[in-house]
Amino acid sequence: MEERLGRARVVLVGTTHPGNIGSAARAMKAMGIADLVLVAPEKFPHADATALASGADDLLARARVVEDLATAVADCVWVVGTSARLRTHSVPVLGPDVAAGQVLAHASAGPVALVFGREHSGLTNTELDHCNAFVQIPTVPDFSSLNLAGSVQVMTYALRMAALGGPEDIASPAASAEEAERDPLATQAEMEGLFRHFEQALTTIEVLDPDNPRNLMRRLRHLYLRAGLSASEVRMLRGILTHTERGR
Repeated sequence: MEERLGRARVVLVGTTHPGNIGSAARAMKAMGIADLVLVAPEKFPHADATALASGADDLLARARVVEDLATAVADCVWVVGTSARLRTHSVPVLGPDVAAGQVLAHASAGPVALVFGREHSGLTNTELDHCNAFVQIPTVPDFSSLNLAGSVQVMTYALRMAALGGPEDIASPAASAEEAERDPLATQAEMEGLFRHFEQALTTIEVLDPDNPRNLMRRLRHLYLRAGLSASEVRMLRGILTHTERGR
């Protein structure tokens, strides 16, 4: 259990109030999650973060600060983003328990991440493009706004409960652990390389118009993010794209 929880990462994007970072760290530590990454926080480090961490100062001391979400999840094999609103994306929208089961299942293959957006505006569509799935915490319809640390507490609790339930209660990913060891899941960095290659190749063969791309690349992203590609499958697709660009 602890090994899989140790591969779970909480990513906070654009946090405006440092106290929320401290409260999130406290929620994480209580549930056995220790990997905290902060994407462009407005104020950190800060006394308010330390005060509200209430004993989780070690998580704050180890927290990494990065410039963008792509960097925060580059080494991850599965990323779940939280969103209070349904978007035009076509990746699965899950409840907390199912999402936690998926996250832990994929943790057998490598680092996994739960991503939380800004207090007032959440995650942008571009940031959600980095996610394999979304999670929505069921709230009353007329008041869906949860405090950031409250959302972190709900999701880290769901992760711990999934882990305590045992392997039979964890949703199985597409590949078994043995298969994942032979052919690991692609990291987000490898997937981003694939998407850049797709954009380049499709532009070369004039399927994609850079001046009027419509939603082609977003739809391709969602298609392959849902699939949970392995590293070798990414290499295979990139080989096909290379030959496509050469016209043979």
